[in-house]
Amino acid sequence: MNTYSDKDIGKLNDFLQNEIAAVETYNQCIEKSTGSATLPSLVELRQSHANRARLLKDRIVALGGEPAEGSGVWGGFAKLVEGGAKAFGEKAALAALEEGEDKGLHDYRDEIDDLSDPTRQFIASMILPQQQGSDDTMSRMIR
Repeated sequence: MNTYSDKDIGKLNDFLQNEIAAVETYNQCIEKSTGSATLPSLVELRQSHANRARLLKDRIVALGGEPAEGSGVWGGFAKLVEGGAKAFGEKAALAALEEGEDKGLHDYRDEIDDLSDPTRQFIASMILPQQQGSDDTMSRMIR
């Protein structure tokens, strides 16, 4: 493997762990939101993150890497959101989700320049538009 692939695989695995954590977080919020008007949007957002996780796994494998299996340290964020939802209700959970969406968008944008051209193009065309859509959807839900 070349240096670009090694670096790309590492960064893509970081992104993948974030997406897995997002799916876990949305799963927990969906469990707590039965009957809520926000439920369809939460399900749609979870699916968007699951799709990005699949795309990232496929890209990592294509580069010869081994995709991360879990959410790593970001799994703790999922537990934090769940605790917030229990303690403070749906509005607090949605605010935490919005913060996570903002952070995800910020991370992709900040770290895209560290990638090789082909992987940067993959993130710019396949991942960033979906993340922007998730961020926009969550912002509308909060308003």
